[in-house]
Amino acid sequence: MKMSHVGIMVADMDKAVEFYTKALGLEIVMSKAAVIEERETAIGAMCIAVFGQGFKGFNIAHLVTTDGIGFELFEMKDREERHNVDFSKIGLFHFCLETDDFEGVIEKVNQYGGKVRMDTMRYHPEDDNKPYKMVYLEDPFGSLFELYSHSYKETYSSEYE
Repeated sequence: MKMSHVGIMVADMDKAVEFYTKALGLEIVMSKAAVIEERETAIGAMCIAVFGQGFKGFNIAHLVTTDGIGFELFEMKDREERHNVDFSKIGLFHFCLETDDFEGVIEKVNQYGGKVRMDTMRYHPEDDNKPYKMVYLEDPFGSLFELYSHSYKETYSSEYE
């Protein structure tokens, strides 16, 4: 199994594209495009099935990470703002990105309207041979994500001990 993409609801597509490309370094695969409610195309029928009749349309953009994971950004025409993480909701909680420029990404997240949700943490502070760092961040629209300094496997696997 491979990861293909993640879909994220945003409140302002232009601001979202700027944040995800300039703060996080993702590449644009398809610029902002409008999707309307219609039944004539496969995409139109799929959107009605997913969002229901009367969804009023949305803008979409497709971005990609350096290792090929897609990010679909959705800006719904009819939506409610949310500013707090709802931990009572079951489902996707966050996504995680890995970078070689840990502090630089944190600075850019702040610069482009995101937030740092906690102090940077080291998983193994007692072991200088394991400098693995992480931090929870937030995009300008309240989507929570984690940033790792090393790979998931390095961070958690006993083979790296």
